[in-house]
Amino acid sequence: MKTISSSVKLRELRGKKFFFIKCITIADLAACDEADSFLQSAMWGRFKSRFGWQAKAFAVEWEQGGVKSLLLLYRRIAPGFSMAYIPWGPELLAAFPDDPQLRAAATAELACALRPFLPRTTAFIRFDPPWFNSAETIPPGLPAPFKRAAADIQPPDTVLIDLTPPPEDILAAMKSKWRYNIALAEKHGVTVSNDEEQGIDIFYRLLTETAERDGLAIHGIEYYRALFAECQDNGAAMPPRLHLYTARHEGDTLAAIVTLFRGKQAVYLYGASANIKRNVMAPYALQWKAMRDAKEYGCTRYDLFGIPPDENPDHPMAGLYRFKTGFGGTIIHRPGSWDYPCKPALYALFRGAERLRKKTRDRRKRRK
Repeated sequence: MKTISSSVKLRELRGKKFFFIKCITIADLAACDEADSFLQSAMWGRFKSRFGWQAKAFAVEWEQGGVKSLLLLYRRIAPGFSMAYIPWGPELLAAFPDDPQLRAAATAELACALRPFLPRTTAFIRFDPPWFNSAETIPPGLPAPFKRAAADIQPPDTVLIDLTPPPEDILAAMKSKWRYNIALAEKHGVTVSNDEEQGIDIFYRLLTETAERDGLAIHGIEYYRALFAECQDNGAAMPPRLHLYTARHEGDTLAAIVTLFRGKQAVYLYGASANIKRNVMAPYALQWKAMRDAKEYGCTRYDLFGIPPDENPDHPMAGLYRFKTGFGGTIIHRPGSWDYPCKPALYALFRGAERLRKKTRDRRKRRK
């Protein structure tokens, strides 16, 4: 990747004055080991590098008097056409004002400051800002020249479960039907085991069944094998631990989930279920086991990682909204994906194609 230098001190660049950022320096990927989110971690950068992305780490020195790491992913889309992507970034300093306009302005500065580090073929930089609202309103997006992406990469809406109370209080915060279903799974004799990477073949069979039933797009099995390989303990400051929980009943494998524990956060990444014995409520047993293990591990928050933006019965994923919100917790909303065009004409072509692809995919889901 061609850069103007390994470090850029920002007072003026291409006639633009900088007010939030002092300096950006290329860093080793290990600099991202202490990122707040797993999507900004060195592990995630190494993992995505296996599948067509280039991972670049930066140290961003902010005017507030501190430095934060930044993970940027970059890939070629077509000859002469590339994109950069910053998942759940930038992570701002704790002292940064909780002001949507200031956060947006800081992100715009960051996009401008990153351009010299990127190849000339870069058509746009996509951001998934990590800040969120826990109210019904979606946080403000990013101002011009940013454009709302035609499709989100990371789910902007999710449910966060507070794991700090005792288990009985976590249960009490769930809807009564969810507590009943957890107890019902136990009464039926559903067992949950932590199969780790040894269970990937079974998980993938269930995932394929789920995708066919619900009209979902999934990765090949090697994608999930690679994720487990990257989550081996490598001495990182916050080593990620990936778990594959499998639910069985009387010899039948009914459901499986993949969860990630890292630092104080646990994330439910993937789930799959069979078409049989849905009355024994295996998915409820899986989630409750994962929550208890995450709490024991030291996590204080369990992220169910993705729901529709509201309780709309016509949404193709309305069932997912009902399932995840029933576990209690707090519904949060992030701004979603926003693009900073570097080459407006090329970006407009990509955005139109992405919008068409999303409409086609949504129609397929609704037909299921």
